[in-house]
Amino acid sequence: MKINMVMYAALAAVGMVGCGGTNTTSQTIPEGTTVSLALMETTDIHSNVLGYNYYSLAADATVGLDRASTLIQGARTENPNNVLLDDGDVIQGTLLGDWQAVATPVPCSGTLAVHKAMNALKYDGGGLGNHEFNYGLPFLSQVTNTDFGIPGISKPAGSCGAPTYPMVLTNVTGVASGKPIYQPYSLIPRQFTAVTPDGSKISVPMNIGIMSFVPPQILTWDQKNLAGLVAVGGVQEAANQYVPQLRAKGADVIVALSHGGLDTSPYSPKMENGSYYLSTTGIDALMIGHSHLIFPRGKETGAAALDPSFAAIPASAKVDAVNGFVNGVPTVMAQSWGRRLGIIKLTYVYTAGKWVVQPAKTTVEARGFTYTDGKTSVAADPAITTLIQPEHTATIAYAKQPLGVTTDFEMSAYFALAGDVSAIELVNQAQIDYVKKFIATSSDTTLASYKNIPVISCSAPFKAGRNGPTDFTDVAPTASTAAPVGLQVRNPGDLYLYSNNNLQAVKIKGSDLKVWLETAAKQFGQIDPTATAEQDLVPTYGTIYNYDVFYAENNALTYQIDVTKPAGSRIVNLTYLGKPVADADDFIVATNDYRAGGGGNVPGIDGSKTIIKSPDANQTVVSNYLKTVGAATGKVTLAANGSANSWSFVKVKTAGPVILRSAPGHLALAQGSGIKNVTAEGSVDASGFSHYNIDLSK
Repeated sequence: MKINMVMYAALAAVGMVGCGGTNTTSQTIPEGTTVSLALMETTDIHSNVLGYNYYSLAADATVGLDRASTLIQGARTENPNNVLLDDGDVIQGTLLGDWQAVATPVPCSGTLAVHKAMNALKYDGGGLGNHEFNYGLPFLSQVTNTDFGIPGISKPAGSCGAPTYPMVLTNVTGVASGKPIYQPYSLIPRQFTAVTPDGSKISVPMNIGIMSFVPPQILTWDQKNLAGLVAVGGVQEAANQYVPQLRAKGADVIVALSHGGLDTSPYSPKMENGSYYLSTTGIDALMIGHSHLIFPRGKETGAAALDPSFAAIPASAKVDAVNGFVNGVPTVMAQSWGRRLGIIKLTYVYTAGKWVVQPAKTTVEARGFTYTDGKTSVAADPAITTLIQPEHTATIAYAKQPLGVTTDFEMSAYFALAGDVSAIELVNQAQIDYVKKFIATSSDTTLASYKNIPVISCSAPFKAGRNGPTDFTDVAPTASTAAPVGLQVRNPGDLYLYSNNNLQAVKIKGSDLKVWLETAAKQFGQIDPTATAEQDLVPTYGTIYNYDVFYAENNALTYQIDVTKPAGSRIVNLTYLGKPVADADDFIVATNDYRAGGGGNVPGIDGSKTIIKSPDANQTVVSNYLKTVGAATGKVTLAANGSANSWSFVKVKTAGPVILRSAPGHLALAQGSGIKNVTAEGSVDASGFSHYNIDLSK
């Protein structure tokens, strides 16, 4: 039973709550009493409340908080002493989130569907992620019912629908006030069942302290929403400030909810993935996110191998990715989209008036839907479906609204890393069209002087395997104009996932373009032509959103990638209008605010070269372009909008097989799209990806 604050005060009055990590007196709890508890984590839910894909209008049994609910209920049964926490990136990521934030904003009197589900699941606490800021501070203030104390940002009067659990954020402060915009930590009092040395069961209070951290890069990624309003500190500095305060207030267990991955390179307060450096700040458990990966490796039968980013961490860093420890601190990352539940089991012994953890009895698990046998998925919780059925139905209706244009080809990203641009070219065309018109109609004399500089564009295959084999863009061919169905509102979101990105343009030199392309080409592994063992062309999809594909009208820009070379020296034969691109050549690149402002760490692309900051979202630009094409011709075609292969691999013969992991069953699509280097479909691995053979000599 969870004790409320009145009960907590009563316990304190009789001496059952103390400070400095000692929450009971030795007269109350026998020496040697043990208590076992489970800390549970979800992370990066991204508004995937149900196992449903609003872009394809189809059920998806591999994701969803509805199935995570079943995992939570099972883990609670196994561990009656439990605490359920969330690590952020909750409100954005599906058309459901966009519908409630943009298309039909939820009123103060309402509650976001994802928060309704989390309230029903009785979360004990939660942190924030970078995507919480995508819809702006006023919206975030409303849906979390929090007054940020930021001038000009006001929450609606009264109490708005929001999470019923405490939300904390430790390293973000208001610029004007210098104070945290959320409470920097929370002390959650719980009543747990413990076992005395004689085997008796007693009820004991324990205090769970939680903190939360977001990447400092939110100031870049959401500059339009945050500039001049908030400041972000380094994770280690913030933890060092507040851990002692939590201990002094009686925290028996301190949990860091870090919305960042594990970067073991030298510490910087500006690190995007600084979770590793929280493990040395005196915390007891570390729950991480942001990277959408599994840590530690899944324990189910046939679990996928460690992600290469974890496998590559040097042994000196003391990261145990098999058992789940970072510098001895139990650590878990529960993937994303509700697909896993992080479970850290701790055992404490009451010794000399305080609770002392027993490291040998600590276990960590990132539990997936098939944890029982590696094959059988848990059932979805029907109560979650019933709870948000009105929002679900309304989102489907929104997704089906017509755009007035048809397509004669399948726009997919299954083989985007092998050269297929069917899901990317139209995005680039829309961005170029927008920027050229922006410059042509601008009254700004500087912009007008750029009218003769070539405008090119880049876009990444945002949905290309990062979240598993069901996470690929796939916009099916539509019927003819005589038939009732064409492209719909849902389709631009499939082509361009991030509704929060705004279009921007940068003015660069040819030398910048080469560096940019080299940065994108880091996505590929280095292939050894003499190796006979199987080699993975793309070892990890964790940063697929940084794989920019460049395009110019009439395919005027072309380049090749030599994957046998080390990262940084792979781009060759870069030409524009048939001539080699010189270092001094000028280009204007249509992109998004994330990339233009420094997202992806492209050297030299840091906001200083930005010449256009559009008020329009890239997704809206794509949608409007489709409507324009629809008004002019009624259709988009493979010949005009999906077959300009601006890049290719340098041809090389390899002694052994080279594979590309993608969704099963799409070999014919690759071959039909003219992607000749995809030659055969191989076996399906533990993660559900097929291993397609890639012939780099073609």
